[in-house]
Amino acid sequence: MSTISILCVGKIKEKYWNDAIAEYSKRLSRYCKLKIVEVQDEKTPDNAPPAIEEQIKQKEAERIIKNIDDHGYLCALAIDGKKFDSVGFSDFIQDKGLKGYNHIQFVIGGSLGLHKSILDRADSHISFSDMTFPHQMMRVILLEQIYRGYKINSGEPYHK
Repeated sequence: MSTISILCVGKIKEKYWNDAIAEYSKRLSRYCKLKIVEVQDEKTPDNAPPAIEEQIKQKEAERIIKNIDDHGYLCALAIDGKKFDSVGFSDFIQDKGLKGYNHIQFVIGGSLGLHKSILDRADSHISFSDMTFPHQMMRVILLEQIYRGYKINSGEPYHK
């Protein structure tokens, strides 16, 4: 059974997001081992200058890097990444397994996004939209699409 890890910045406090994450985690347990790793986010002051924002992203990146499996496939969620439809995303997941990766890691950045060191280290970048989503919502969207991808790859019906 393959492993999917979601490396993310910040904790989720709202019950409704945690409930959705728990539901998709339960559904995914049939298909893969799921690990969600939360690293501490940095407080971002309002109107922070670019140099401060860069320092914040660097600190968050250092925490993420400590949790990366060097033998896994690392995929950063980034607005400039490749876009897929659901079938294409299911093919992406299946392709990594066929190429011998039994661990796919998705990285979700904090409110400022991901530091260049993470983006450069990633094997690929994926974008779910040109829009920006809160990290809590993005975690649920990613889990739903991973679940949908496994359903598609298993030849099971899924909601269109």
